[in-house]
Amino acid sequence: MLTQERARPLVATPRMAWDERALAEVDSALMSNSTPDTPPAATPDPRDLFEEQAIPFLDQLYGAALRMTRNPADAQDLVQETFVKAYAAFGQFEQGTNLKAWLYRILTNTFINTYRKKQRDPYKGTISDMEDWQLGEAESATAMSSRSAEAEAIDHLPDSAVKDALQSIPEDFRLAVYFADVEGFSYQEIADIMKTPVGTVMSRLHRGRRLLRGLLTDYAADRGIHVASKTGSTKK
Repeated sequence: MLTQERARPLVATPRMAWDERALAEVDSALMSNSTPDTPPAATPDPRDLFEEQAIPFLDQLYGAALRMTRNPADAQDLVQETFVKAYAAFGQFEQGTNLKAWLYRILTNTFINTYRKKQRDPYKGTISDMEDWQLGEAESATAMSSRSAEAEAIDHLPDSAVKDALQSIPEDFRLAVYFADVEGFSYQEIADIMKTPVGTVMSRLHRGRRLLRGLLTDYAADRGIHVASKTGSTKK
């Protein structure tokens, strides 16, 4: 039986410094979808509850949206549309369950149904114009006792190498790696988000990591960084 194993994250969650205008647009979109009736005093305002619980995931959702669209403008539009849909369907969300996974499911579905079909031109800015990725010691949700050779190798590589490598991986593999190694979702959570069997998630994650490892290994080799075997160490 498959366990709810969480893979060791390789990189930390990317973040975007949302400006006041972007936040105002999201807030305006939520307001336009709210009802004019004031709920009874004893009943929490759904809008307040939604903003309290969902807004903290804004930056993380933007990072995922940017990975999907590869275009900052489309990423902001995708996040805004996701929040509008999530707000409209918030009554269907079961309190106490995984809100983050629920939001990511809406984000992914919106991307597949809309933005994948009508994407704008690919992002042509430099890597430094995109959100910062903080590389370093990643913590495992399952408290694994050792790190993989590729994770050790990443410690020696600049942020731009990881970003470029991820962008070159096919979309389905890239999303699987992103959800597992950046966001820390379990196999089952990723399966729910991407609406695929757990076995498919595991296959995509395996192949995506293999592609990423190969790209980063080549980068390291070109710069004299030695990548040891999976059970070995990494050193210059």
